[in-house]
Amino acid sequence: MHLLFVCTGNTCRSPLAEAIARRLVTERALGVDVSSAGTSAWDGSPASDGAILVGLERSLDLSTHRARTLTSERVADADLILCMGPHHLERALALGGDGKSFMLTDYAEGVATGRAISDPFGGELDGYRNTADELELLMGRVVARLGAGGSSAGAE
Repeated sequence: MHLLFVCTGNTCRSPLAEAIARRLVTERALGVDVSSAGTSAWDGSPASDGAILVGLERSLDLSTHRARTLTSERVADADLILCMGPHHLERALALGGDGKSFMLTDYAEGVATGRAISDPFGGELDGYRNTADELELLMGRVVARLGAGGSSAGAE
């Protein structure tokens, strides 16, 4: 199974989500490949300084992360696409992600709220910490759901 996280620049939210999810699926020995992409990414850009620092605080290494643009090929390769905001979901759907693309919050919480994950880009380090806290909570729920066989089910 291939899990893809999507945000705007692929330098903050989705790389943090990818790193957190990768750690959790490895700990639980789930056969899940995890990656991320951005709807407006500059291919090859590193993770933002804030994301790298907050990652280090949580023993997550984002130093080798490089941004990738969301493409129809990446959408086709993914089994489940979890998006940080409504416009990311719209883009994933436009690229062929029908039936496998969801808002991260909706998928994790099992209800359709359409709530976005706040973008810390350019803000203070505490903003990155708050985003990472939320992502850690949601990733626990996502990975639990994947472990229970809920790979393609959307919000209940």
